[in-house]
Amino acid sequence: MHMEIRQAVAGDLPELLQIYNDIIRNTTAVWHNAPFSADRMGLWFDDRMQMGYPVFVAVDKGAIAGYSSFGPFRAWEGYRFTVECSVYVRDGMRGEGVGVKLLMPLIDAARGLGLHAMIAGIDAENNASLHLFRKLGFQEVAHLPQVGQKFGRWLDLKLLQLML
Repeated sequence: MHMEIRQAVAGDLPELLQIYNDIIRNTTAVWHNAPFSADRMGLWFDDRMQMGYPVFVAVDKGAIAGYSSFGPFRAWEGYRFTVECSVYVRDGMRGEGVGVKLLMPLIDAARGLGLHAMIAGIDAENNASLHLFRKLGFQEVAHLPQVGQKFGRWLDLKLLQLML
C-alpha cells in the first residue's frame, strides 16, 4: 500500500470528522458519547494550528485513511514539555499499517519542537492500539481501573509514555 503522509489542511476536516464520529459511535477508542459537530472539529483543528502542533493525514487513493495529532497533556505550565497524542484510522483500514505511518512523523515533530515526553491514553482492552504504541517504543506507565464509562460499562485506561 502506497500512502502519502502530509500535514492536514482545513479542507480535510469533513473526512476527519467522519472518521472521528465513526470511532465515537462504534468503539471505545474515544470516550465521547455524542458525535462532534463540524464547528467543534474546526475549533479543535484551529487550536492545534495556533499552538503550532501538527495534524497529519494519511491519504490512500485520494481518501483520508487516518489522522494523528498531539495536544497538551495537562494545561498547567509545568507540563509544557509533555504532550498527549492520538491516532485515528478509518474503519476498513485498521491493521494495514496506517497507524505506524501516522505515529512516526508525530514523534519526529514532537522531537523537533523540543518536547520531552509523549503520552498515549488507550482503552486497556484495545490490544491493537497498545501493540502499535509499544512497537514504536512507548512503555506502559499506568493502568487506571474503571476511570471511564461508555456503552454502559466501566473502562480501564492505560497510559503509555515515550521519552523523546
